[in-house]
Amino acid sequence: MTISAQLVGFFADLRAYDGVWNVVFATEAGNCSSNNSVPFTVTGTRVSSAGGGKVTGGITRGGAVSVQISVGASKASGRGRLSGNAGAGRWTGIITGDQCSGTWQATRS
Repeated sequence: MTISAQLVGFFADLRAYDGVWNVVFATEAGNCSSNNSVPFTVTGTRVSSAGGGKVTGGITRGGAVSVQISVGASKASGRGRLSGNAGAGRWTGIITGDQCSGTWQATRS
């Protein structure tokens, strides 16, 4: 395999998760509303907001994702994995003053 073919494969891997993802958060602990939804955008190795608050984070070539979310005074962080057009993980944060945690599920639009 030539170096140029390897580079093409490397950059294609970096773009494997590109797109808008709809992420639904389910609360398992704490007094926070359940099943909130926030759209994320993945571009290369970066995760950002597609609307609905400030989202920052990153994703590896293997799909491991880590994000920080803030909407007003509420803040949360999450980790998980994307694969194909779906993903899942766990989150924790302070939502409207309450410490909460739970799971998240994502689907690519």
